[in-house]
Amino acid sequence: MNPKLKNIIRFSVFLGIGIFFIWIFLHNLTAEQKQEIIHSMGNANYWWIAMAIPLGILSHYLRALRWKMLIETMGYKPGNRNMFFAVMIGYFANLALPRLGEVSRCTILTKYENVPFQKSFGTVITERVLDMLVFVLLFFLNLALQAERLSGYINENIYKPLQSKLHLSYNLSGAFTILMISFIVVFGILFLVFRKKITANKFFIKIKNTALGFVEGIKSLVNVGNKWLFFFYTFAIWTLYLLMAYVVFFSIPDSSGLGLDAGLAILVFGTIGIMVVQGGIGIYPAIVAETLVLYGVASMQGYALGWLIWTSQNVTIVLVGIISLILLPILNNRKNEKA
Repeated sequence: MNPKLKNIIRFSVFLGIGIFFIWIFLHNLTAEQKQEIIHSMGNANYWWIAMAIPLGILSHYLRALRWKMLIETMGYKPGNRNMFFAVMIGYFANLALPRLGEVSRCTILTKYENVPFQKSFGTVITERVLDMLVFVLLFFLNLALQAERLSGYINENIYKPLQSKLHLSYNLSGAFTILMISFIVVFGILFLVFRKKITANKFFIKIKNTALGFVEGIKSLVNVGNKWLFFFYTFAIWTLYLLMAYVVFFSIPDSSGLGLDAGLAILVFGTIGIMVVQGGIGIYPAIVAETLVLYGVASMQGYALGWLIWTSQNVTIVLVGIISLILLPILNNRKNEKA
């Protein structure tokens, strides 16, 4: 298939999925509920939303500095400016197609800083490994902090409706536990019986190679010069991600009294939405709405807030990404002329 046609199809599919999620959420709303969402967004305090933009830019700049530390372990000395431009152009490209951003930013380093593509791409994998580990830690921390709220939500919105629809008289959570254990046992038996065929499967090999790449990525962190600074950058990046969502809470009265625990829940569950659908379009606001129900925020206000958070983050990427695309060749040409 023609690569351009393939990319157009992939972009259309991801955009279509996002539009589908928007339609699913809005389909069953009344005209009054839709008007309530519009009213909440129209009357939001956009000064708070504007505050999220510099926080986002700072997080991306720290990511560029952290990435530079990984590049330097291989003996290269790229400039901070080009690292930042590469990161922002990568984020901008990722809005269109998954993984295009990783390729884009490594290509930029090859062109402007003479860093071999394969070497810089290896550092991107290392970054992904580290961020995935941080996300997993935050995910379980969030579950621990929100255990009571999540348990009540699941019981009221999943278990009880299923019990009433299926007319079950026994404990559905107990049945679910038995089902999961049975699935694990059956899966284990099937794996032992067909392990040779499974391990020879291309999909299994791809997963195995990805896991090995994660391990190698973690090992490469040993070579980082100032490890404390590297992990400080990592901590600061994720803290800024949290604050980017949290400050937007103050733009709507219904969410202005929420604490950082609610911000952590939005960060974790919202990140899952971004993983599921490219850029989180459509699904991110819906996840925010459902998450904030746990904190007593009405669904319509939560949905409006979700769109405000998503828009502030993506407007930052689009604007700074376009500026980076323009400045990257101009500033580097001037540098070469001076040299």
